[in-house]
Amino acid sequence: MKTFHELDHTDRFANRHIGPSDSEVQKMLSTLGYSSLEQFTQAVVPATIHLAQPLNPELMGESGVSESAVLFELKAIAAQNVIAKSYLGQGYSDCITPLVILRNILENPGWYTAYTPYQAEIAQGRLEALLNYQTLVMDLTGMEIANASLLDEGTAAAEAMAMAMALKDPQGSRAFFVSSSCHPQTIAVVKTRAEALGIQVLVGDHETFNFSQPIFAALLQYPTTDGSVSDYRKLIAKLHGHDALAILAADPMALTLLTSPGELGADIAVGSMQRLGVPMGYGGPHAAYIATRDQYKRQMPGRIVGLSKDAEGRPAARLALQTREQHIRRDKATSNICTAQVLLAVTASMYAVYHGPQGLKKIAERIHLLARFFAEGVKKLGFEIHSDSYFDTVRVKVGKTALSSVLSAAEKAGVNLRVLDDANLCVAFDEVKTASDVGELWDVFSGGNASGLKLESFDLASTPSFGALQRTSAYLTHPVFNSYHSETEMLRYMYRLQSKDLSLAHSMIPLGSCTMKLNATAEMIPITWPEFGKLHPFVPLSQAKGYTEMLTRLEGMLSEITGFDAISLQPNAGSQGEYAGLLAIRGYHHARGETQRDVCLIPQSAHGTNPASAVMAGMKVVVVKTDGEGNVDVDDLRAKASEAGSHLAALMVTYPSTHGVFEERIKEICELIHAQGGQVYMDGANMNAQVGLCRPADFGADVCHLNLHKTFCIPHGGGGPGMGPIGVRAHLAAYLPSHPATGYENVGGKGGVGPVSAAPYGSASILPISYAYIRMMGAQGLKKATSVAILNANYMASKLQAHYPVLYRGKGGLVAHECIIDLRPLKTTSGVEVEDVAKRLMDYGFHAPTVSFPVAGTMMIEPTESESFQEIDRFCDVMIQIREEIREIEDGKADRLRNVVKLAPHTATQVMSDSWDRPYSREKAAFPTAWVRTNKFWPAVARIDNVHGDRNLVCTCAPVESYQN
Repeated sequence: MKTFHELDHTDRFANRHIGPSDSEVQKMLSTLGYSSLEQFTQAVVPATIHLAQPLNPELMGESGVSESAVLFELKAIAAQNVIAKSYLGQGYSDCITPLVILRNILENPGWYTAYTPYQAEIAQGRLEALLNYQTLVMDLTGMEIANASLLDEGTAAAEAMAMAMALKDPQGSRAFFVSSSCHPQTIAVVKTRAEALGIQVLVGDHETFNFSQPIFAALLQYPTTDGSVSDYRKLIAKLHGHDALAILAADPMALTLLTSPGELGADIAVGSMQRLGVPMGYGGPHAAYIATRDQYKRQMPGRIVGLSKDAEGRPAARLALQTREQHIRRDKATSNICTAQVLLAVTASMYAVYHGPQGLKKIAERIHLLARFFAEGVKKLGFEIHSDSYFDTVRVKVGKTALSSVLSAAEKAGVNLRVLDDANLCVAFDEVKTASDVGELWDVFSGGNASGLKLESFDLASTPSFGALQRTSAYLTHPVFNSYHSETEMLRYMYRLQSKDLSLAHSMIPLGSCTMKLNATAEMIPITWPEFGKLHPFVPLSQAKGYTEMLTRLEGMLSEITGFDAISLQPNAGSQGEYAGLLAIRGYHHARGETQRDVCLIPQSAHGTNPASAVMAGMKVVVVKTDGEGNVDVDDLRAKASEAGSHLAALMVTYPSTHGVFEERIKEICELIHAQGGQVYMDGANMNAQVGLCRPADFGADVCHLNLHKTFCIPHGGGGPGMGPIGVRAHLAAYLPSHPATGYENVGGKGGVGPVSAAPYGSASILPISYAYIRMMGAQGLKKATSVAILNANYMASKLQAHYPVLYRGKGGLVAHECIIDLRPLKTTSGVEVEDVAKRLMDYGFHAPTVSFPVAGTMMIEPTESESFQEIDRFCDVMIQIREEIREIEDGKADRLRNVVKLAPHTATQVMSDSWDRPYSREKAAFPTAWVRTNKFWPAVARIDNVHGDRNLVCTCAPVESYQN
């Protein structure tokens, strides 16, 4: 007789997500000397922190739902969202993502599963797209240098503020002026950042403010939040006269028609590229930009893509100025390198490539014309317009009496208008709006009495005129923006770039600490549904019931997984999660009158973003030693915690450790900090080794951020998007980040910690990915995934240990979900360095593991649970074969300088060349294994000269000559 259980779906998602089969799991267990996964995990995870009982099956689901079931479930949730016509503006606009870009970039695993382009030779496609992005930003803003994206406009403005302070005398004025005409969420995010950095924010009217008082910089909006277009030239000259910098937050679409910030004299420009083809998505993810003058490039936050040359002298792109990385600057950093939105920056750049300068200008002119028709009509209806100079946003004075009736009519029509105050409304137009929408708005404002108004009755010139602010300078003149306007050519261009990038679609990316696991198709499908994508982040909550339900459920599941009492989904990057968690700790101490607590203890092995986040949160970093086994040196920790005493704010600890080990004394470490009145911040980057086995709140952490783009399957997107929600224990819940948007006053805590991201729920539209993953895996699947991830890492360590020493091990000689192999001895014996092995792996079709972190000269390997047994074996076999190639050098069979490892990677151009003067065969160079002969991935360029690129920084598209070549 069949049981009901046997009538369930037989095709379990967990079996698709987890790479090794049950028989292969048993084979690995036997290799390591264990009989079952349960026995193995009991040996790996310290007994003191084992989960007392399984994850709640009622909340998590026992064995997971099917792919079709979770999509049906999410469709029903999404259907509760109302897609109204939003004219809310404030830096968010509905837009049209060209379908050729939607299908072939946003929905394409060749783009969304790639890693940050640190190995540039196999990332030339993405890097070219980011060069296009930087060129787009520089051309529109009139600036000399731009970076490869930031998180959102609010945080970009905060980064610009910190940058400006660094450029000025740190001992001078710490006052920063912000125009009250900036977007409210931007002002709020800037205030949050400023408070921790000890900066005084002065918000006021830029037209009446006394700029003779000492400030180091000013932030202005262009156009303003209520739509006005102001000529800032005189004001900027006045700022410069008082030795202050000018920062303009500018709308990129408006800049196709308006004089650029650079031409106005601005020093820094920031903004959001969302309206260039990126869905609103209830707040994100979107790419922000920052651009500045060349003289300030060393203080530029984030990543910059630059041009260099490869070993053959050909142009090649790579990440420039990498000495600014947090792994090097650490506590001297005031910004985080992990603040990029690559996939969205690529989307925006492709939008510009597809439309070109003329296409962008036509879109902008049409948006402006819609706004002008609307404005002229409401004036005929008897309303007053605040300004006759505007781009897309019209401020209408309706008066206190008429306000409620207009809003009531708007609600009935399914229209969202922005209430500026009790007498004024703002109406913002975008690419999606039409002429009929203008007529509908006239009816809303007239109470249905606008039948006499016709668009054809207005004699409006199709070409706008902004007088002295009319843009006359050219932009997007490079061939890349003028060559691919048919879908055929656009498709081919995108695929040419994609073919130069190695992604998870090609092979395992075994990066330690970055957890490059499967991003399942079923998880990805909902993110481009209009029910999730077309919502403005500030719509009335009644229109976002589906989002509210999904976010509440996700918070509950994450609480169960971590043991924390409250979750904030606002931080839109792992680095933002670190920052928000530390702000919660800071807020807690300050609320108790312990404002002197400002010391943050950070182990030597910590992620490089940790010290930068602590500095941003206003804390002083004290480094704690690690012992010979890679653990926190508890004696040194005790001494430094005691020395800090009443000044101790927090310990930042990664668990399992950044050295890939479950530290046995983690509970003791947490208790030690608590005894001194400090709080424990746990970096959740390695949460993939904990889910279902142990919970950070149970063993002493007070706050933890979760990298949803690592453990919970949001794809890395070539270096972004990410999400870094934080979980906190009950006493810190009041200090979760809040938000000022109308209707969102209940977001976060009431402890006075402002927003850390521009939108209330950060990058909300990608949260269905993690929701779907957890629901499909269920409690059993999540635990098995964690167990297999740890098993895979230990199996790899056991296979490689005879060839490369495994640097750190925990109890019983076991590692956690990643291991570090030591390549430093090879430099002495053969001259081969870790970078050489990284480049040689490209010839075998692999991306290198994490290089020289957390220990220089090593590789940190993390296979994840999603990689098959065959792929894991293949990687190990390749590493062993490379070791044999190195042995040939050691034995004198290969030249110490001219050998297959030192000259890697090998391009098709080199191998197919008529001349071959290398002391090894072409086959050994390019086809070292049978697998590679049938699955060859060719590096697009030979080894890149990083030094040349930094000494000769070029961060725009390649010159026309090289482009033509």
